[in-house]
Amino acid sequence: MTGIELLFLGTGTSAGVPMIGCHCPVCSSSDPRDKRHRPSVLVRYDGRTILIDTTPELRVQCLAYQIDRIDDVVYTHAHADHMMGLDDVRRFNMLIDGPIDVWASEGTEQSLDRVFGYAFLPPHAKPAVFRPHLIHRRIEGTFQIGSRTWMPIPLLHAENHVLGFRIGKLAYCTDVSTIPESSFELLKGTDTLVLDALQPKPHPAHFSLPQAIEAAKRIGARQTYFTHITHNMFHAETNATLPVGMQLAHDGQIVRVED
Repeated sequence: MTGIELLFLGTGTSAGVPMIGCHCPVCSSSDPRDKRHRPSVLVRYDGRTILIDTTPELRVQCLAYQIDRIDDVVYTHAHADHMMGLDDVRRFNMLIDGPIDVWASEGTEQSLDRVFGYAFLPPHAKPAVFRPHLIHRRIEGTFQIGSRTWMPIPLLHAENHVLGFRIGKLAYCTDVSTIPESSFELLKGTDTLVLDALQPKPHPAHFSLPQAIEAAKRIGARQTYFTHITHNMFHAETNATLPVGMQLAHDGQIVRVED
């Protein structure tokens, strides 16, 4: 396979869709594209598989899409919907018979250590319980995974500093309420953009759909996929209203980005 393959493991917001205890039209929808796990993607190139964020549904997502290998994990930030599935990575340590690199900012690394410190300890010779075997790789600028360079894109998620990522012509920017001017510059020339679009109405920590559309127009990618979607938008109905080259992503969707 040439280029990059992107698999959407989850396109929902922090509560997922359907939400617990909600019987609204979207939560009750029979359209499978309206079922949204917490947000995460899988990036594949050159035989390598990289997971961006570890959602609470990670095991379910991996079984649903027959994922049997993860080589690296990359984090956008340390909120629960993006990190709490980390323990399930231990199964991939067994499958590849080795450690897995975990790429994160200093702040996210500290949060991971507070919650999952055991996962970054040296492995026991004869463990009674098999735990993850992970190695910290701190993001302090551009970094290399396999044959490709990853560029961190600084974003604001309300007052929180989070990271998006650009890999060649692909950019992934979830959980964003503000894109700094310097980050717009880093996104120039993007062909395929994945961007936060929570709901139609404004929100203090996320782009609304109208805000996301305006940001996508400014970035000018050939194709934009919106993610981190709440239960206020039907997939099919919303996509019918969007500008050409923009659409809501859905769980299980595969996108290929050519070099």
